[in-house]
Amino acid sequence: MRERTRRDLLRVAGGVGVAGLAGCSSLGDNSPPGGDSPAAGAGPTFDDVELPLDLAARPQSSDGLASQFRQGLRNHGHVDATIPETVEVRWSVPANRGEHSASKGSPMQTPSGDILVADDTGRIQSIAVDGTTNWATNLSDAKWGSHGTPAVAEGSAYVGTYDGVVSAVSVASGEIEWQTDIGDAAAASPTYHDGTLYVAVEFSPPSGAAVALDAESGEEVWRDGRPTDHPHSTVAVDLDRDRFLFGANDGRVYAWSFADRERAWTFDTGGDVKAPIAVSRGIAVVPSWAGTVTAVDVTDGAGLWSFETDESVSPSDEPDPIRTGGVMCAPAVHDGTVYVGSHDTNVYAIDLATGEELWSTPTDGWITGNVTVTNGHVLVGSYDEHLYALDREDGSVTWAVEGNGEVTSAPFVTDDGIYYTERAPEDTDEPGMCYRLAAPE
Repeated sequence: MRERTRRDLLRVAGGVGVAGLAGCSSLGDNSPPGGDSPAAGAGPTFDDVELPLDLAARPQSSDGLASQFRQGLRNHGHVDATIPETVEVRWSVPANRGEHSASKGSPMQTPSGDILVADDTGRIQSIAVDGTTNWATNLSDAKWGSHGTPAVAEGSAYVGTYDGVVSAVSVASGEIEWQTDIGDAAAASPTYHDGTLYVAVEFSPPSGAAVALDAESGEEVWRDGRPTDHPHSTVAVDLDRDRFLFGANDGRVYAWSFADRERAWTFDTGGDVKAPIAVSRGIAVVPSWAGTVTAVDVTDGAGLWSFETDESVSPSDEPDPIRTGGVMCAPAVHDGTVYVGSHDTNVYAIDLATGEELWSTPTDGWITGNVTVTNGHVLVGSYDEHLYALDREDGSVTWAVEGNGEVTSAPFVTDDGIYYTERAPEDTDEPGMCYRLAAPE
């Protein structure tokens, strides 16, 4: 494992929150309340953690609904599928047209096998397996549209837009069922469980909130204006440990109890947490602009280990993602291994039990999207306009497909293909496309 730096030790010594912080703000109160900072010296440093972690002694929490971003409540990013050893582009459909650098929304499958895509024009569309459009619905005229991935449940698709609105749309017809304004921007994908949507919402000037909505009516049922900066990160849930959590641009991970939505803990990574946090066996895997991937105990917020990206591009403690090899990529976790990309252009495999690097594979561009792991491969897009399929065992490149724009969505794998979206190419009028890849005919 890479030698831990002084930065790592200081960050955890001052960054672990205390459990049991009481209360939440009332409906409509968006101001970050006081008393939420970690206690001085609370929690262990990394030196107090015995590695390797005993993963077998940590039960895996259930996934809940799979037809939502990152394949379930834990944002684990694993799809139980096998991809072809070679692929070709079967079709491409216009999707994104904006220039905003946030990761683009990812395709999601409906029960009928169609694909839903929400894009940065503010539109959601249903695309059949043959590439024809079933319907398209405009949800918002906001400048940046949607960068979220629909959660599909009970015949409805739920997605947020950059005007702060969460919409419910009929999967069959595209008809808007309800729309609820929850803040200034609802950029993160909603998380669905048992009839409730959990959404991170942003405000300007920078602050944020966690919001719960009734999925049937869109009625707001709970809110906590806790984050001190924008939360872009999709909510992750660990049902077994009674926690839900997300990250924010203030560098913190915020956790609540799931049953009663009481505050649990915070953890400071030292750099913006913009991408979704993955959870496996009670371990939150947190990507940070500080140039780190950190393992945090879901129950109490204790730091377990921290992995640094390429130190040749991480010469300072300043959380500039370009200079520090920052991590703005959603990790995938499966079978005890973390897979994640970085601004240093590398894809990493990291041992979940130790934080040790298992392998790394370079690309020719930043990696700011979302990793998907299948039974034999790791799928990840890059700013070099390629989608890569890497061998899970050693990181070798099985294939790479070139598109027109930077690939920042999460690839979605079904029995009939691999679907992903890209940003619109810069300095052109061409749209970013939604692609379907499949084995050559």
